[in-house]
Formats: sequence, C-alpha cells, structure tokens
Amino acid sequence: MSRNTFGHVFRFTTWGESHGPALGAVVDGCPPGIVLTETDIQPFLDARRPGQSRFTTQRQEPDQVRILSGVFEGRTTGTPISLMIENVDQRSKDYSEVARAYRPGHADYAYDAKYGFRDYRGGGRSSARETASRVAAGAVARLVIPEVFILGYVSAIGGDAIDPAAFNPAEIGRNPFFCPDAKAAERWEALVDKARKDGSSLGAVVECVATGVPAGWGAPLYAKLDAELAHAMMGINAVKGVEIGDGFAAAANTGEGNADPMRPGNDGPIFTANHAGGIAGGISTGQPIVVRVAFKPTSSILTPMPTITREGEATELFTKGRHDPCVGIRGVPVVEAMMAAVLADQKMLHRAQCG
Repeated sequence: MSRNTFGHVFRFTTWGESHGPALGAVVDGCPPGIVLTETDIQPFLDARRPGQSRFTTQRQEPDQVRILSGVFEGRTTGTPISLMIENVDQRSKDYSEVARAYRPGHADYAYDAKYGFRDYRGGGRSSARETASRVAAGAVARLVIPEVFILGYVSAIGGDAIDPAAFNPAEIGRNPFFCPDAKAAERWEALVDKARKDGSSLGAVVECVATGVPAGWGAPLYAKLDAELAHAMMGINAVKGVEIGDGFAAAANTGEGNADPMRPGNDGPIFTANHAGGIAGGISTGQPIVVRVAFKPTSSILTPMPTITREGEATELFTKGRHDPCVGIRGVPVVEAMMAAVLADQKMLHRAQCG
C-alpha cells in the first residue's frame, strides 16, 4: 500500500503529479481558531518557486496557493484544510524519450518494477514538484507552533562548505543559494554555473535549526523525535542522508567530548554544548534542534548515460527539459516545512499525553 500521508495528529496528504493540472495537500488535525489565509502560505512557496535565478530550473510556475476548505472567516475550523496549486508551465513533450527508456538515478525503473506502469512526464509523483505541496502544508504547521523559530540554509554545495565563523543569518536572503556565508555564495556562483553549462549537476547539504522548542517533545524508543525528523527528511526527493546534531562526527569523538554538560540556571539547565542537536533519548532538551540533510546531485543531466529500454535493450539516454543544476538549493524551504510538520505533530502528541 502506498503512503501519501505524513504525521500522526497533525497530518497532511499530498496529491497530484508534476505534469498534471494541479497538485496540493489536505491538512487534517489542525487546531481550530488559528488565523489562516493564503498570504500566510505564499511566502514559503515563493521561496521554493522555480525560475527565480539561473541556478534553478527555468520552469515558470507562479505556485499560487488556494485554500479550498477548512477555513471560515479567516480562521481554521478544525476540519480538513484543502490546498491547491495549479501547474501552468508543463512541457510533457520533453519526456518523450523517457517513455521508452529509464533515466539512470531516477525512480523510473523502480516505479515500473513496483506498479507495472508509470507516469513518465517529469517523473509523476517522484518529481520534486511534489514538494510544493509539503511547503504549503508546512506553512500551516508553523502557525501551530508560534513559539518555534525555524531557519534553514545551504551549508555546502559540491563539497565546498561555508565557514562557520563567517555565519551571518542576514546573508541567507541576499543570495540565490540560501547561503549564510557571503564568500561561499560567491564561490558557489562559479561552481553551479560551471555545472549548468556542462550539463551536469551538484549535490548539497541543507542545515535546519529550530529554536524555541521546549524540553519534553518526543517520546522514547519507537517515537523518538530524532527518528521522526529523520523519517521526514529522508522522505524528501533526492535526500540520501540525515544527521542530527554532530551526526556521524560523533562516532569519531570521545564520551567526554560528545557530552553536553549542564550548569544550573534560573529557568532550567544551561547547556554548554549541543552535540546531541537538542534531542536526548528521543526527547527535546530545550536546546536548538539541529538537522543536516544531504541532497544528491540532480539525476537529470545532459551527459548521455548507459541505460536500458522498457524491453530490456541497451541504449543511452540524456534528459531533456528544464532541471535544477543543484536541487538542494530549493530544498531549503522543503526541509523547513518538514521540520515544522514534525514539531507541530509532536507538540500535539505531547499535549495529548501530558496535558
């Protein structure tokens, strides 16, 4: 059975395909009485929207959201909130070759092996276009957790990382890379330009930090907050790795080096380190939640790659159409949205159990 729904109490179901007439999400479990209009959602969709610079796909989609249900007189009613985003710039003819052969690195073969049938127009449901629905749902989730501030940014492209000492949150909105390091953004411009001109692509790492999360959200063992976050992030298209806190670097540390020491404070403990990324035993500690997400290079490239046809014959294929030379750049609003969805869900689960 295919899963198109995410969450436990705060839930959303996405629908639609890359080259269908529209796509969207149905958000269920949102508390009633929250002020919600399209203007609360649109800025996040605008941040993810394609065609805003030469460093992203040139598909021109306005990504204008419409609220179809679940809101009355500007407030949520507690009933399902239906969100719709129309597709207006499809070029299905670009995928005529994909109908007969599988694109290496894409989900073409895997989908065909599972269903015996696939929508080859832009990848159908496997297209990153689906993430627009998640961003819309995530915007609703943010309204459920007004105490939390979520900040996402790209921390590396093509293996070239930012300098943590040069971190400036004000820089994130000043460049097309969501980069907090001005010098790194300058380097990335040349890097991504070269990949684009070569018909190739680059991978990226997106880091996301949530501050204001109180201690106590999450649960031991099978509903750990970090496990829920890892599940959410791994469900994003093109994501191949997730780290919480120090992540894999913790394996190279010592017990004393990896500990997060505590000192007495007026409003609870004061932590002198955050190697755990704000989560201990699957439960939030009150420190910032830190997640890093690795995006693979876009599989749609102009270099001919060996593949097979649907009949199993050897052939070569390069992907026509409009594609991101670095899909991780537009992944920032998506990672933020999934962080918001998890935290909204966990807040409501915590309230249900602990009051």
